[in-house]
Amino acid sequence: MHTPQTGLIGCGAMGSAIAQGIAKGGRLATDALWLFDLRKESMAKLCKELGARSASGLEEVCRNSQLIFVAVKPQDISSVLDKLKDHLKPSQVLISVAAGISTRYLQKRLPEGSKVVRLMPNTPCLVGAGAIALSPGIAATPEDVALVKELLKPLGITVEIPESLMEAVTGLSGSGPAYIFLVLEALIDGGVEVGLSREMSTDLAVQTVIGAAKMVQITNRHPAELKNAVTSPAGTTSTALRVLEDAAIRGRFISAVAESTRRAVEMAGEVNDG
Repeated sequence: MHTPQTGLIGCGAMGSAIAQGIAKGGRLATDALWLFDLRKESMAKLCKELGARSASGLEEVCRNSQLIFVAVKPQDISSVLDKLKDHLKPSQVLISVAAGISTRYLQKRLPEGSKVVRLMPNTPCLVGAGAIALSPGIAATPEDVALVKELLKPLGITVEIPESLMEAVTGLSGSGPAYIFLVLEALIDGGVEVGLSREMSTDLAVQTVIGAAKMVQITNRHPAELKNAVTSPAGTTSTALRVLEDAAIRGRFISAVAESTRRAVEMAGEVNDG
């Protein structure tokens, strides 16, 4: 699959992760990657690290890129689109990482027929283990989507979804790393409570979470089945699980995802109506 020249606007944490993933993927020559950020030092540092080209402005990004990633904050997306709209060609694809910004919002502010794709990544993309949701706009073709997915492979998994589910993804995988960090923090503190050093407790807790997730991923067995397989009658695990069930931990996690989704819907309404 031929990878055309690619531009990226916004060299913050997520923008940098996308640029690094594209560069490491090897499908695009690094000198075919154009970066732009108002923070010149950040842009220059990333360009030097990746061997990418620095653009003097948004017009230069458009002039030299077929795919254009926009990784700016939601409050900045409107001004970026206003500056891009006069330079964007019908063949180009704009890929937005701005949280909560719908493809409809993007399409309304760009020339008619513009091809847009919306992404919802999460922070593990920074270490190549992310979960990314993708929703194409009405003009984006299956070939456009396939190309974007290919570029994103080094960042983790990419799942194409109806845009109506994008806020649900925010509640699950977008906010999800914070839930797991909280679980890890509690497990580590529990290990310290029973006499382990913090370093040892951290190593064991982190590997336990990684290992459990890999077992689900690799065996394709239901988590409940795997849980039951390690729970002996009247044993240590069953005793611990009873404590968690008494505290309604399962229900709390379900409610957390639901509440995060509800808030994401509210916030999306606020930014898209603006």
